[in-house]
Amino acid sequence: MVKELDYHFKSLYSEIGGQETIDKLVNAFYPRVYADQELRPLFEGDMEEIKRKQRMFLPQFLGGPALYSQEFGPPAMRERHLPFEVTPRRAACWLRCMREAFQEIGLDQNPAGLAFYDRLTQVAGIMVNSPDRTK
Repeated sequence: MVKELDYHFKSLYSEIGGQETIDKLVNAFYPRVYADQELRPLFEGDMEEIKRKQRMFLPQFLGGPALYSQEFGPPAMRERHLPFEVTPRRAACWLRCMREAFQEIGLDQNPAGLAFYDRLTQVAGIMVNSPDRTK
């Protein structure tokens, strides 16, 4: 007879501090995005609504509650972003804004936060759907 092992899996969501940390991150991130000349054209619209969606998406992305899917269906983020010109330069700007927000709230000092940021770098690459334009 095989003895069952008791595994306690902690999601990145719980390891970073749950919704409280997500809320701080979103609040630190979006003012940077809206101030960035490269990103601003991609984020026209109500910042509060965009922040609300991000506060729902990130928990699910990190293994927490599936809040985003409950309201909007499967995330399918690449498909949802296809109407927007996401270039390598814009992906880099997005990551810079995110890195600065991580630093502002101290998430860059947390091993789970570093794993979270690593996942975001992968997502940024996947979201690219257009080449950079030469100026």
